[in-house]
Amino acid sequence: MTKLKLSAIPDDRPVKIAIELPAAVHRDLVAYAEVLGRETGQATTDPAKLIAPMLARFMMTDRAFTRARRSTKSG
Repeated sequence: MTKLKLSAIPDDRPVKIAIELPAAVHRDLVAYAEVLGRETGQATTDPAKLIAPMLARFMMTDRAFTRARRSTKSG
C-alpha cells in the first residue's frame, strides 16, 4: 500500500476559483487521483478536487508559514 499525503477527500462546499495549470502538473494530478482512488477504494477522484486538500496540506506542513501566521495573529 502506498503512503500518500492525502486521504479520502471530504465533501465540502467549495469556493470557485479558476486557475491554469501546466500540462505536466495536470497529468500528475490525474495520475495522483487514480492512485488515490485505488488506495481509498473510492471511484476515481476528480483531479480538480485534489487541489484544495493538497494546498491545505502544503500550508499546514509549512513551518515558516505557520510561524508567520501565528505572529500576524498575535501582533
